[in-house]
Amino acid sequence: MDSLLKHMVDMTGHRDHTMLDISVISAVQELARASQTRVLSLAMVRGKMFVRPRAIITAGQPARMEENPDPASPGEPISNFPALAACIARHETSADVANAAGEHTLWLPIWLGDKADTCLEIVNPTPYTSDTIHVIGGIVSVYRNFQNLLDYSERDSLTGLLNRKTFDDQLAKMLAASTEQDALNLPGEPERRHHSDQEKQWLAVVDVDHFKLVNDKFGHLYGDEVLILIANLLTSSFRAQDRVFRFGGEEFVVLLRSTTLNNAKKIIDRFRMNVEQHDFPQVGRVTVSVGFVSISAFEAPVIILGRADQALYYAKSHGRNLACHYDELVSGGQLRTVESNDTAEFF
Repeated sequence: MDSLLKHMVDMTGHRDHTMLDISVISAVQELARASQTRVLSLAMVRGKMFVRPRAIITAGQPARMEENPDPASPGEPISNFPALAACIARHETSADVANAAGEHTLWLPIWLGDKADTCLEIVNPTPYTSDTIHVIGGIVSVYRNFQNLLDYSERDSLTGLLNRKTFDDQLAKMLAASTEQDALNLPGEPERRHHSDQEKQWLAVVDVDHFKLVNDKFGHLYGDEVLILIANLLTSSFRAQDRVFRFGGEEFVVLLRSTTLNNAKKIIDRFRMNVEQHDFPQVGRVTVSVGFVSISAFEAPVIILGRADQALYYAKSHGRNLACHYDELVSGGQLRTVESNDTAEFF
């Protein structure tokens, strides 16, 4: 009982979805004596559902966020998990399957209304007792309710993405991570990796092309539906560890964690092409323009955002449906920095 109360206190003490995920799998892992527990993201891409790991804990190991090994992939199709697929299709609360070796896998979709975009996966070498199922059910209920509370305060009401209020805190965390990363390369020491292979944090600004025309031609209800579908494509195209925000209107911002320039380009361009290929009901085809920049702990947030905005403006003024990298535009002579200070940057 003391252990259960400790986990409940730990879970409800967080104000961040990442730490909430870590807390819930740590609690389930200990109380269910599981061999492995994961938080999975469920996302729709072009009408098909995909499963992506978000956080994992294995017996004897600390909990951690799990990265998708292939940044160009939206995850595994849910058809690879027939029991889970049937559970989702029937709107059931759980699915339990044993493999040939007798190892049990329990899936617990986290339902918010009629939608589930998160699922717990618990692997155990022995069958689950009724008491274990009861305790896990209680933990999942607390997790779901607290996740809902976090969503209410952090999420945009239309798209379900993180709202602008949470952006400053998330960017501050990434700047702190960049500080630690920069400290690894001490002055005077040679670069350990080629520039294009160096993992960095990234900020991308996304804007829906000709969105005003969509509203004017089809009305705001269809315009809102376009924004919701763009939000879904953002969620499914980027990785579980990335953070996606709606800044208002048709503008979105993405924070990409620890990846190389080449991978950042692949991830961003995958999203752009997913939008380009998507058939939006009534509206038809829609495109987006993207400007992105690396995040440096030595630059003010307003400078970082300004540079991404300049790359976005370049994309929109040079044909749209483009993803432009600020540093490459500057080095190629397409953009020129005239003057910079702590509050503004002029071009």
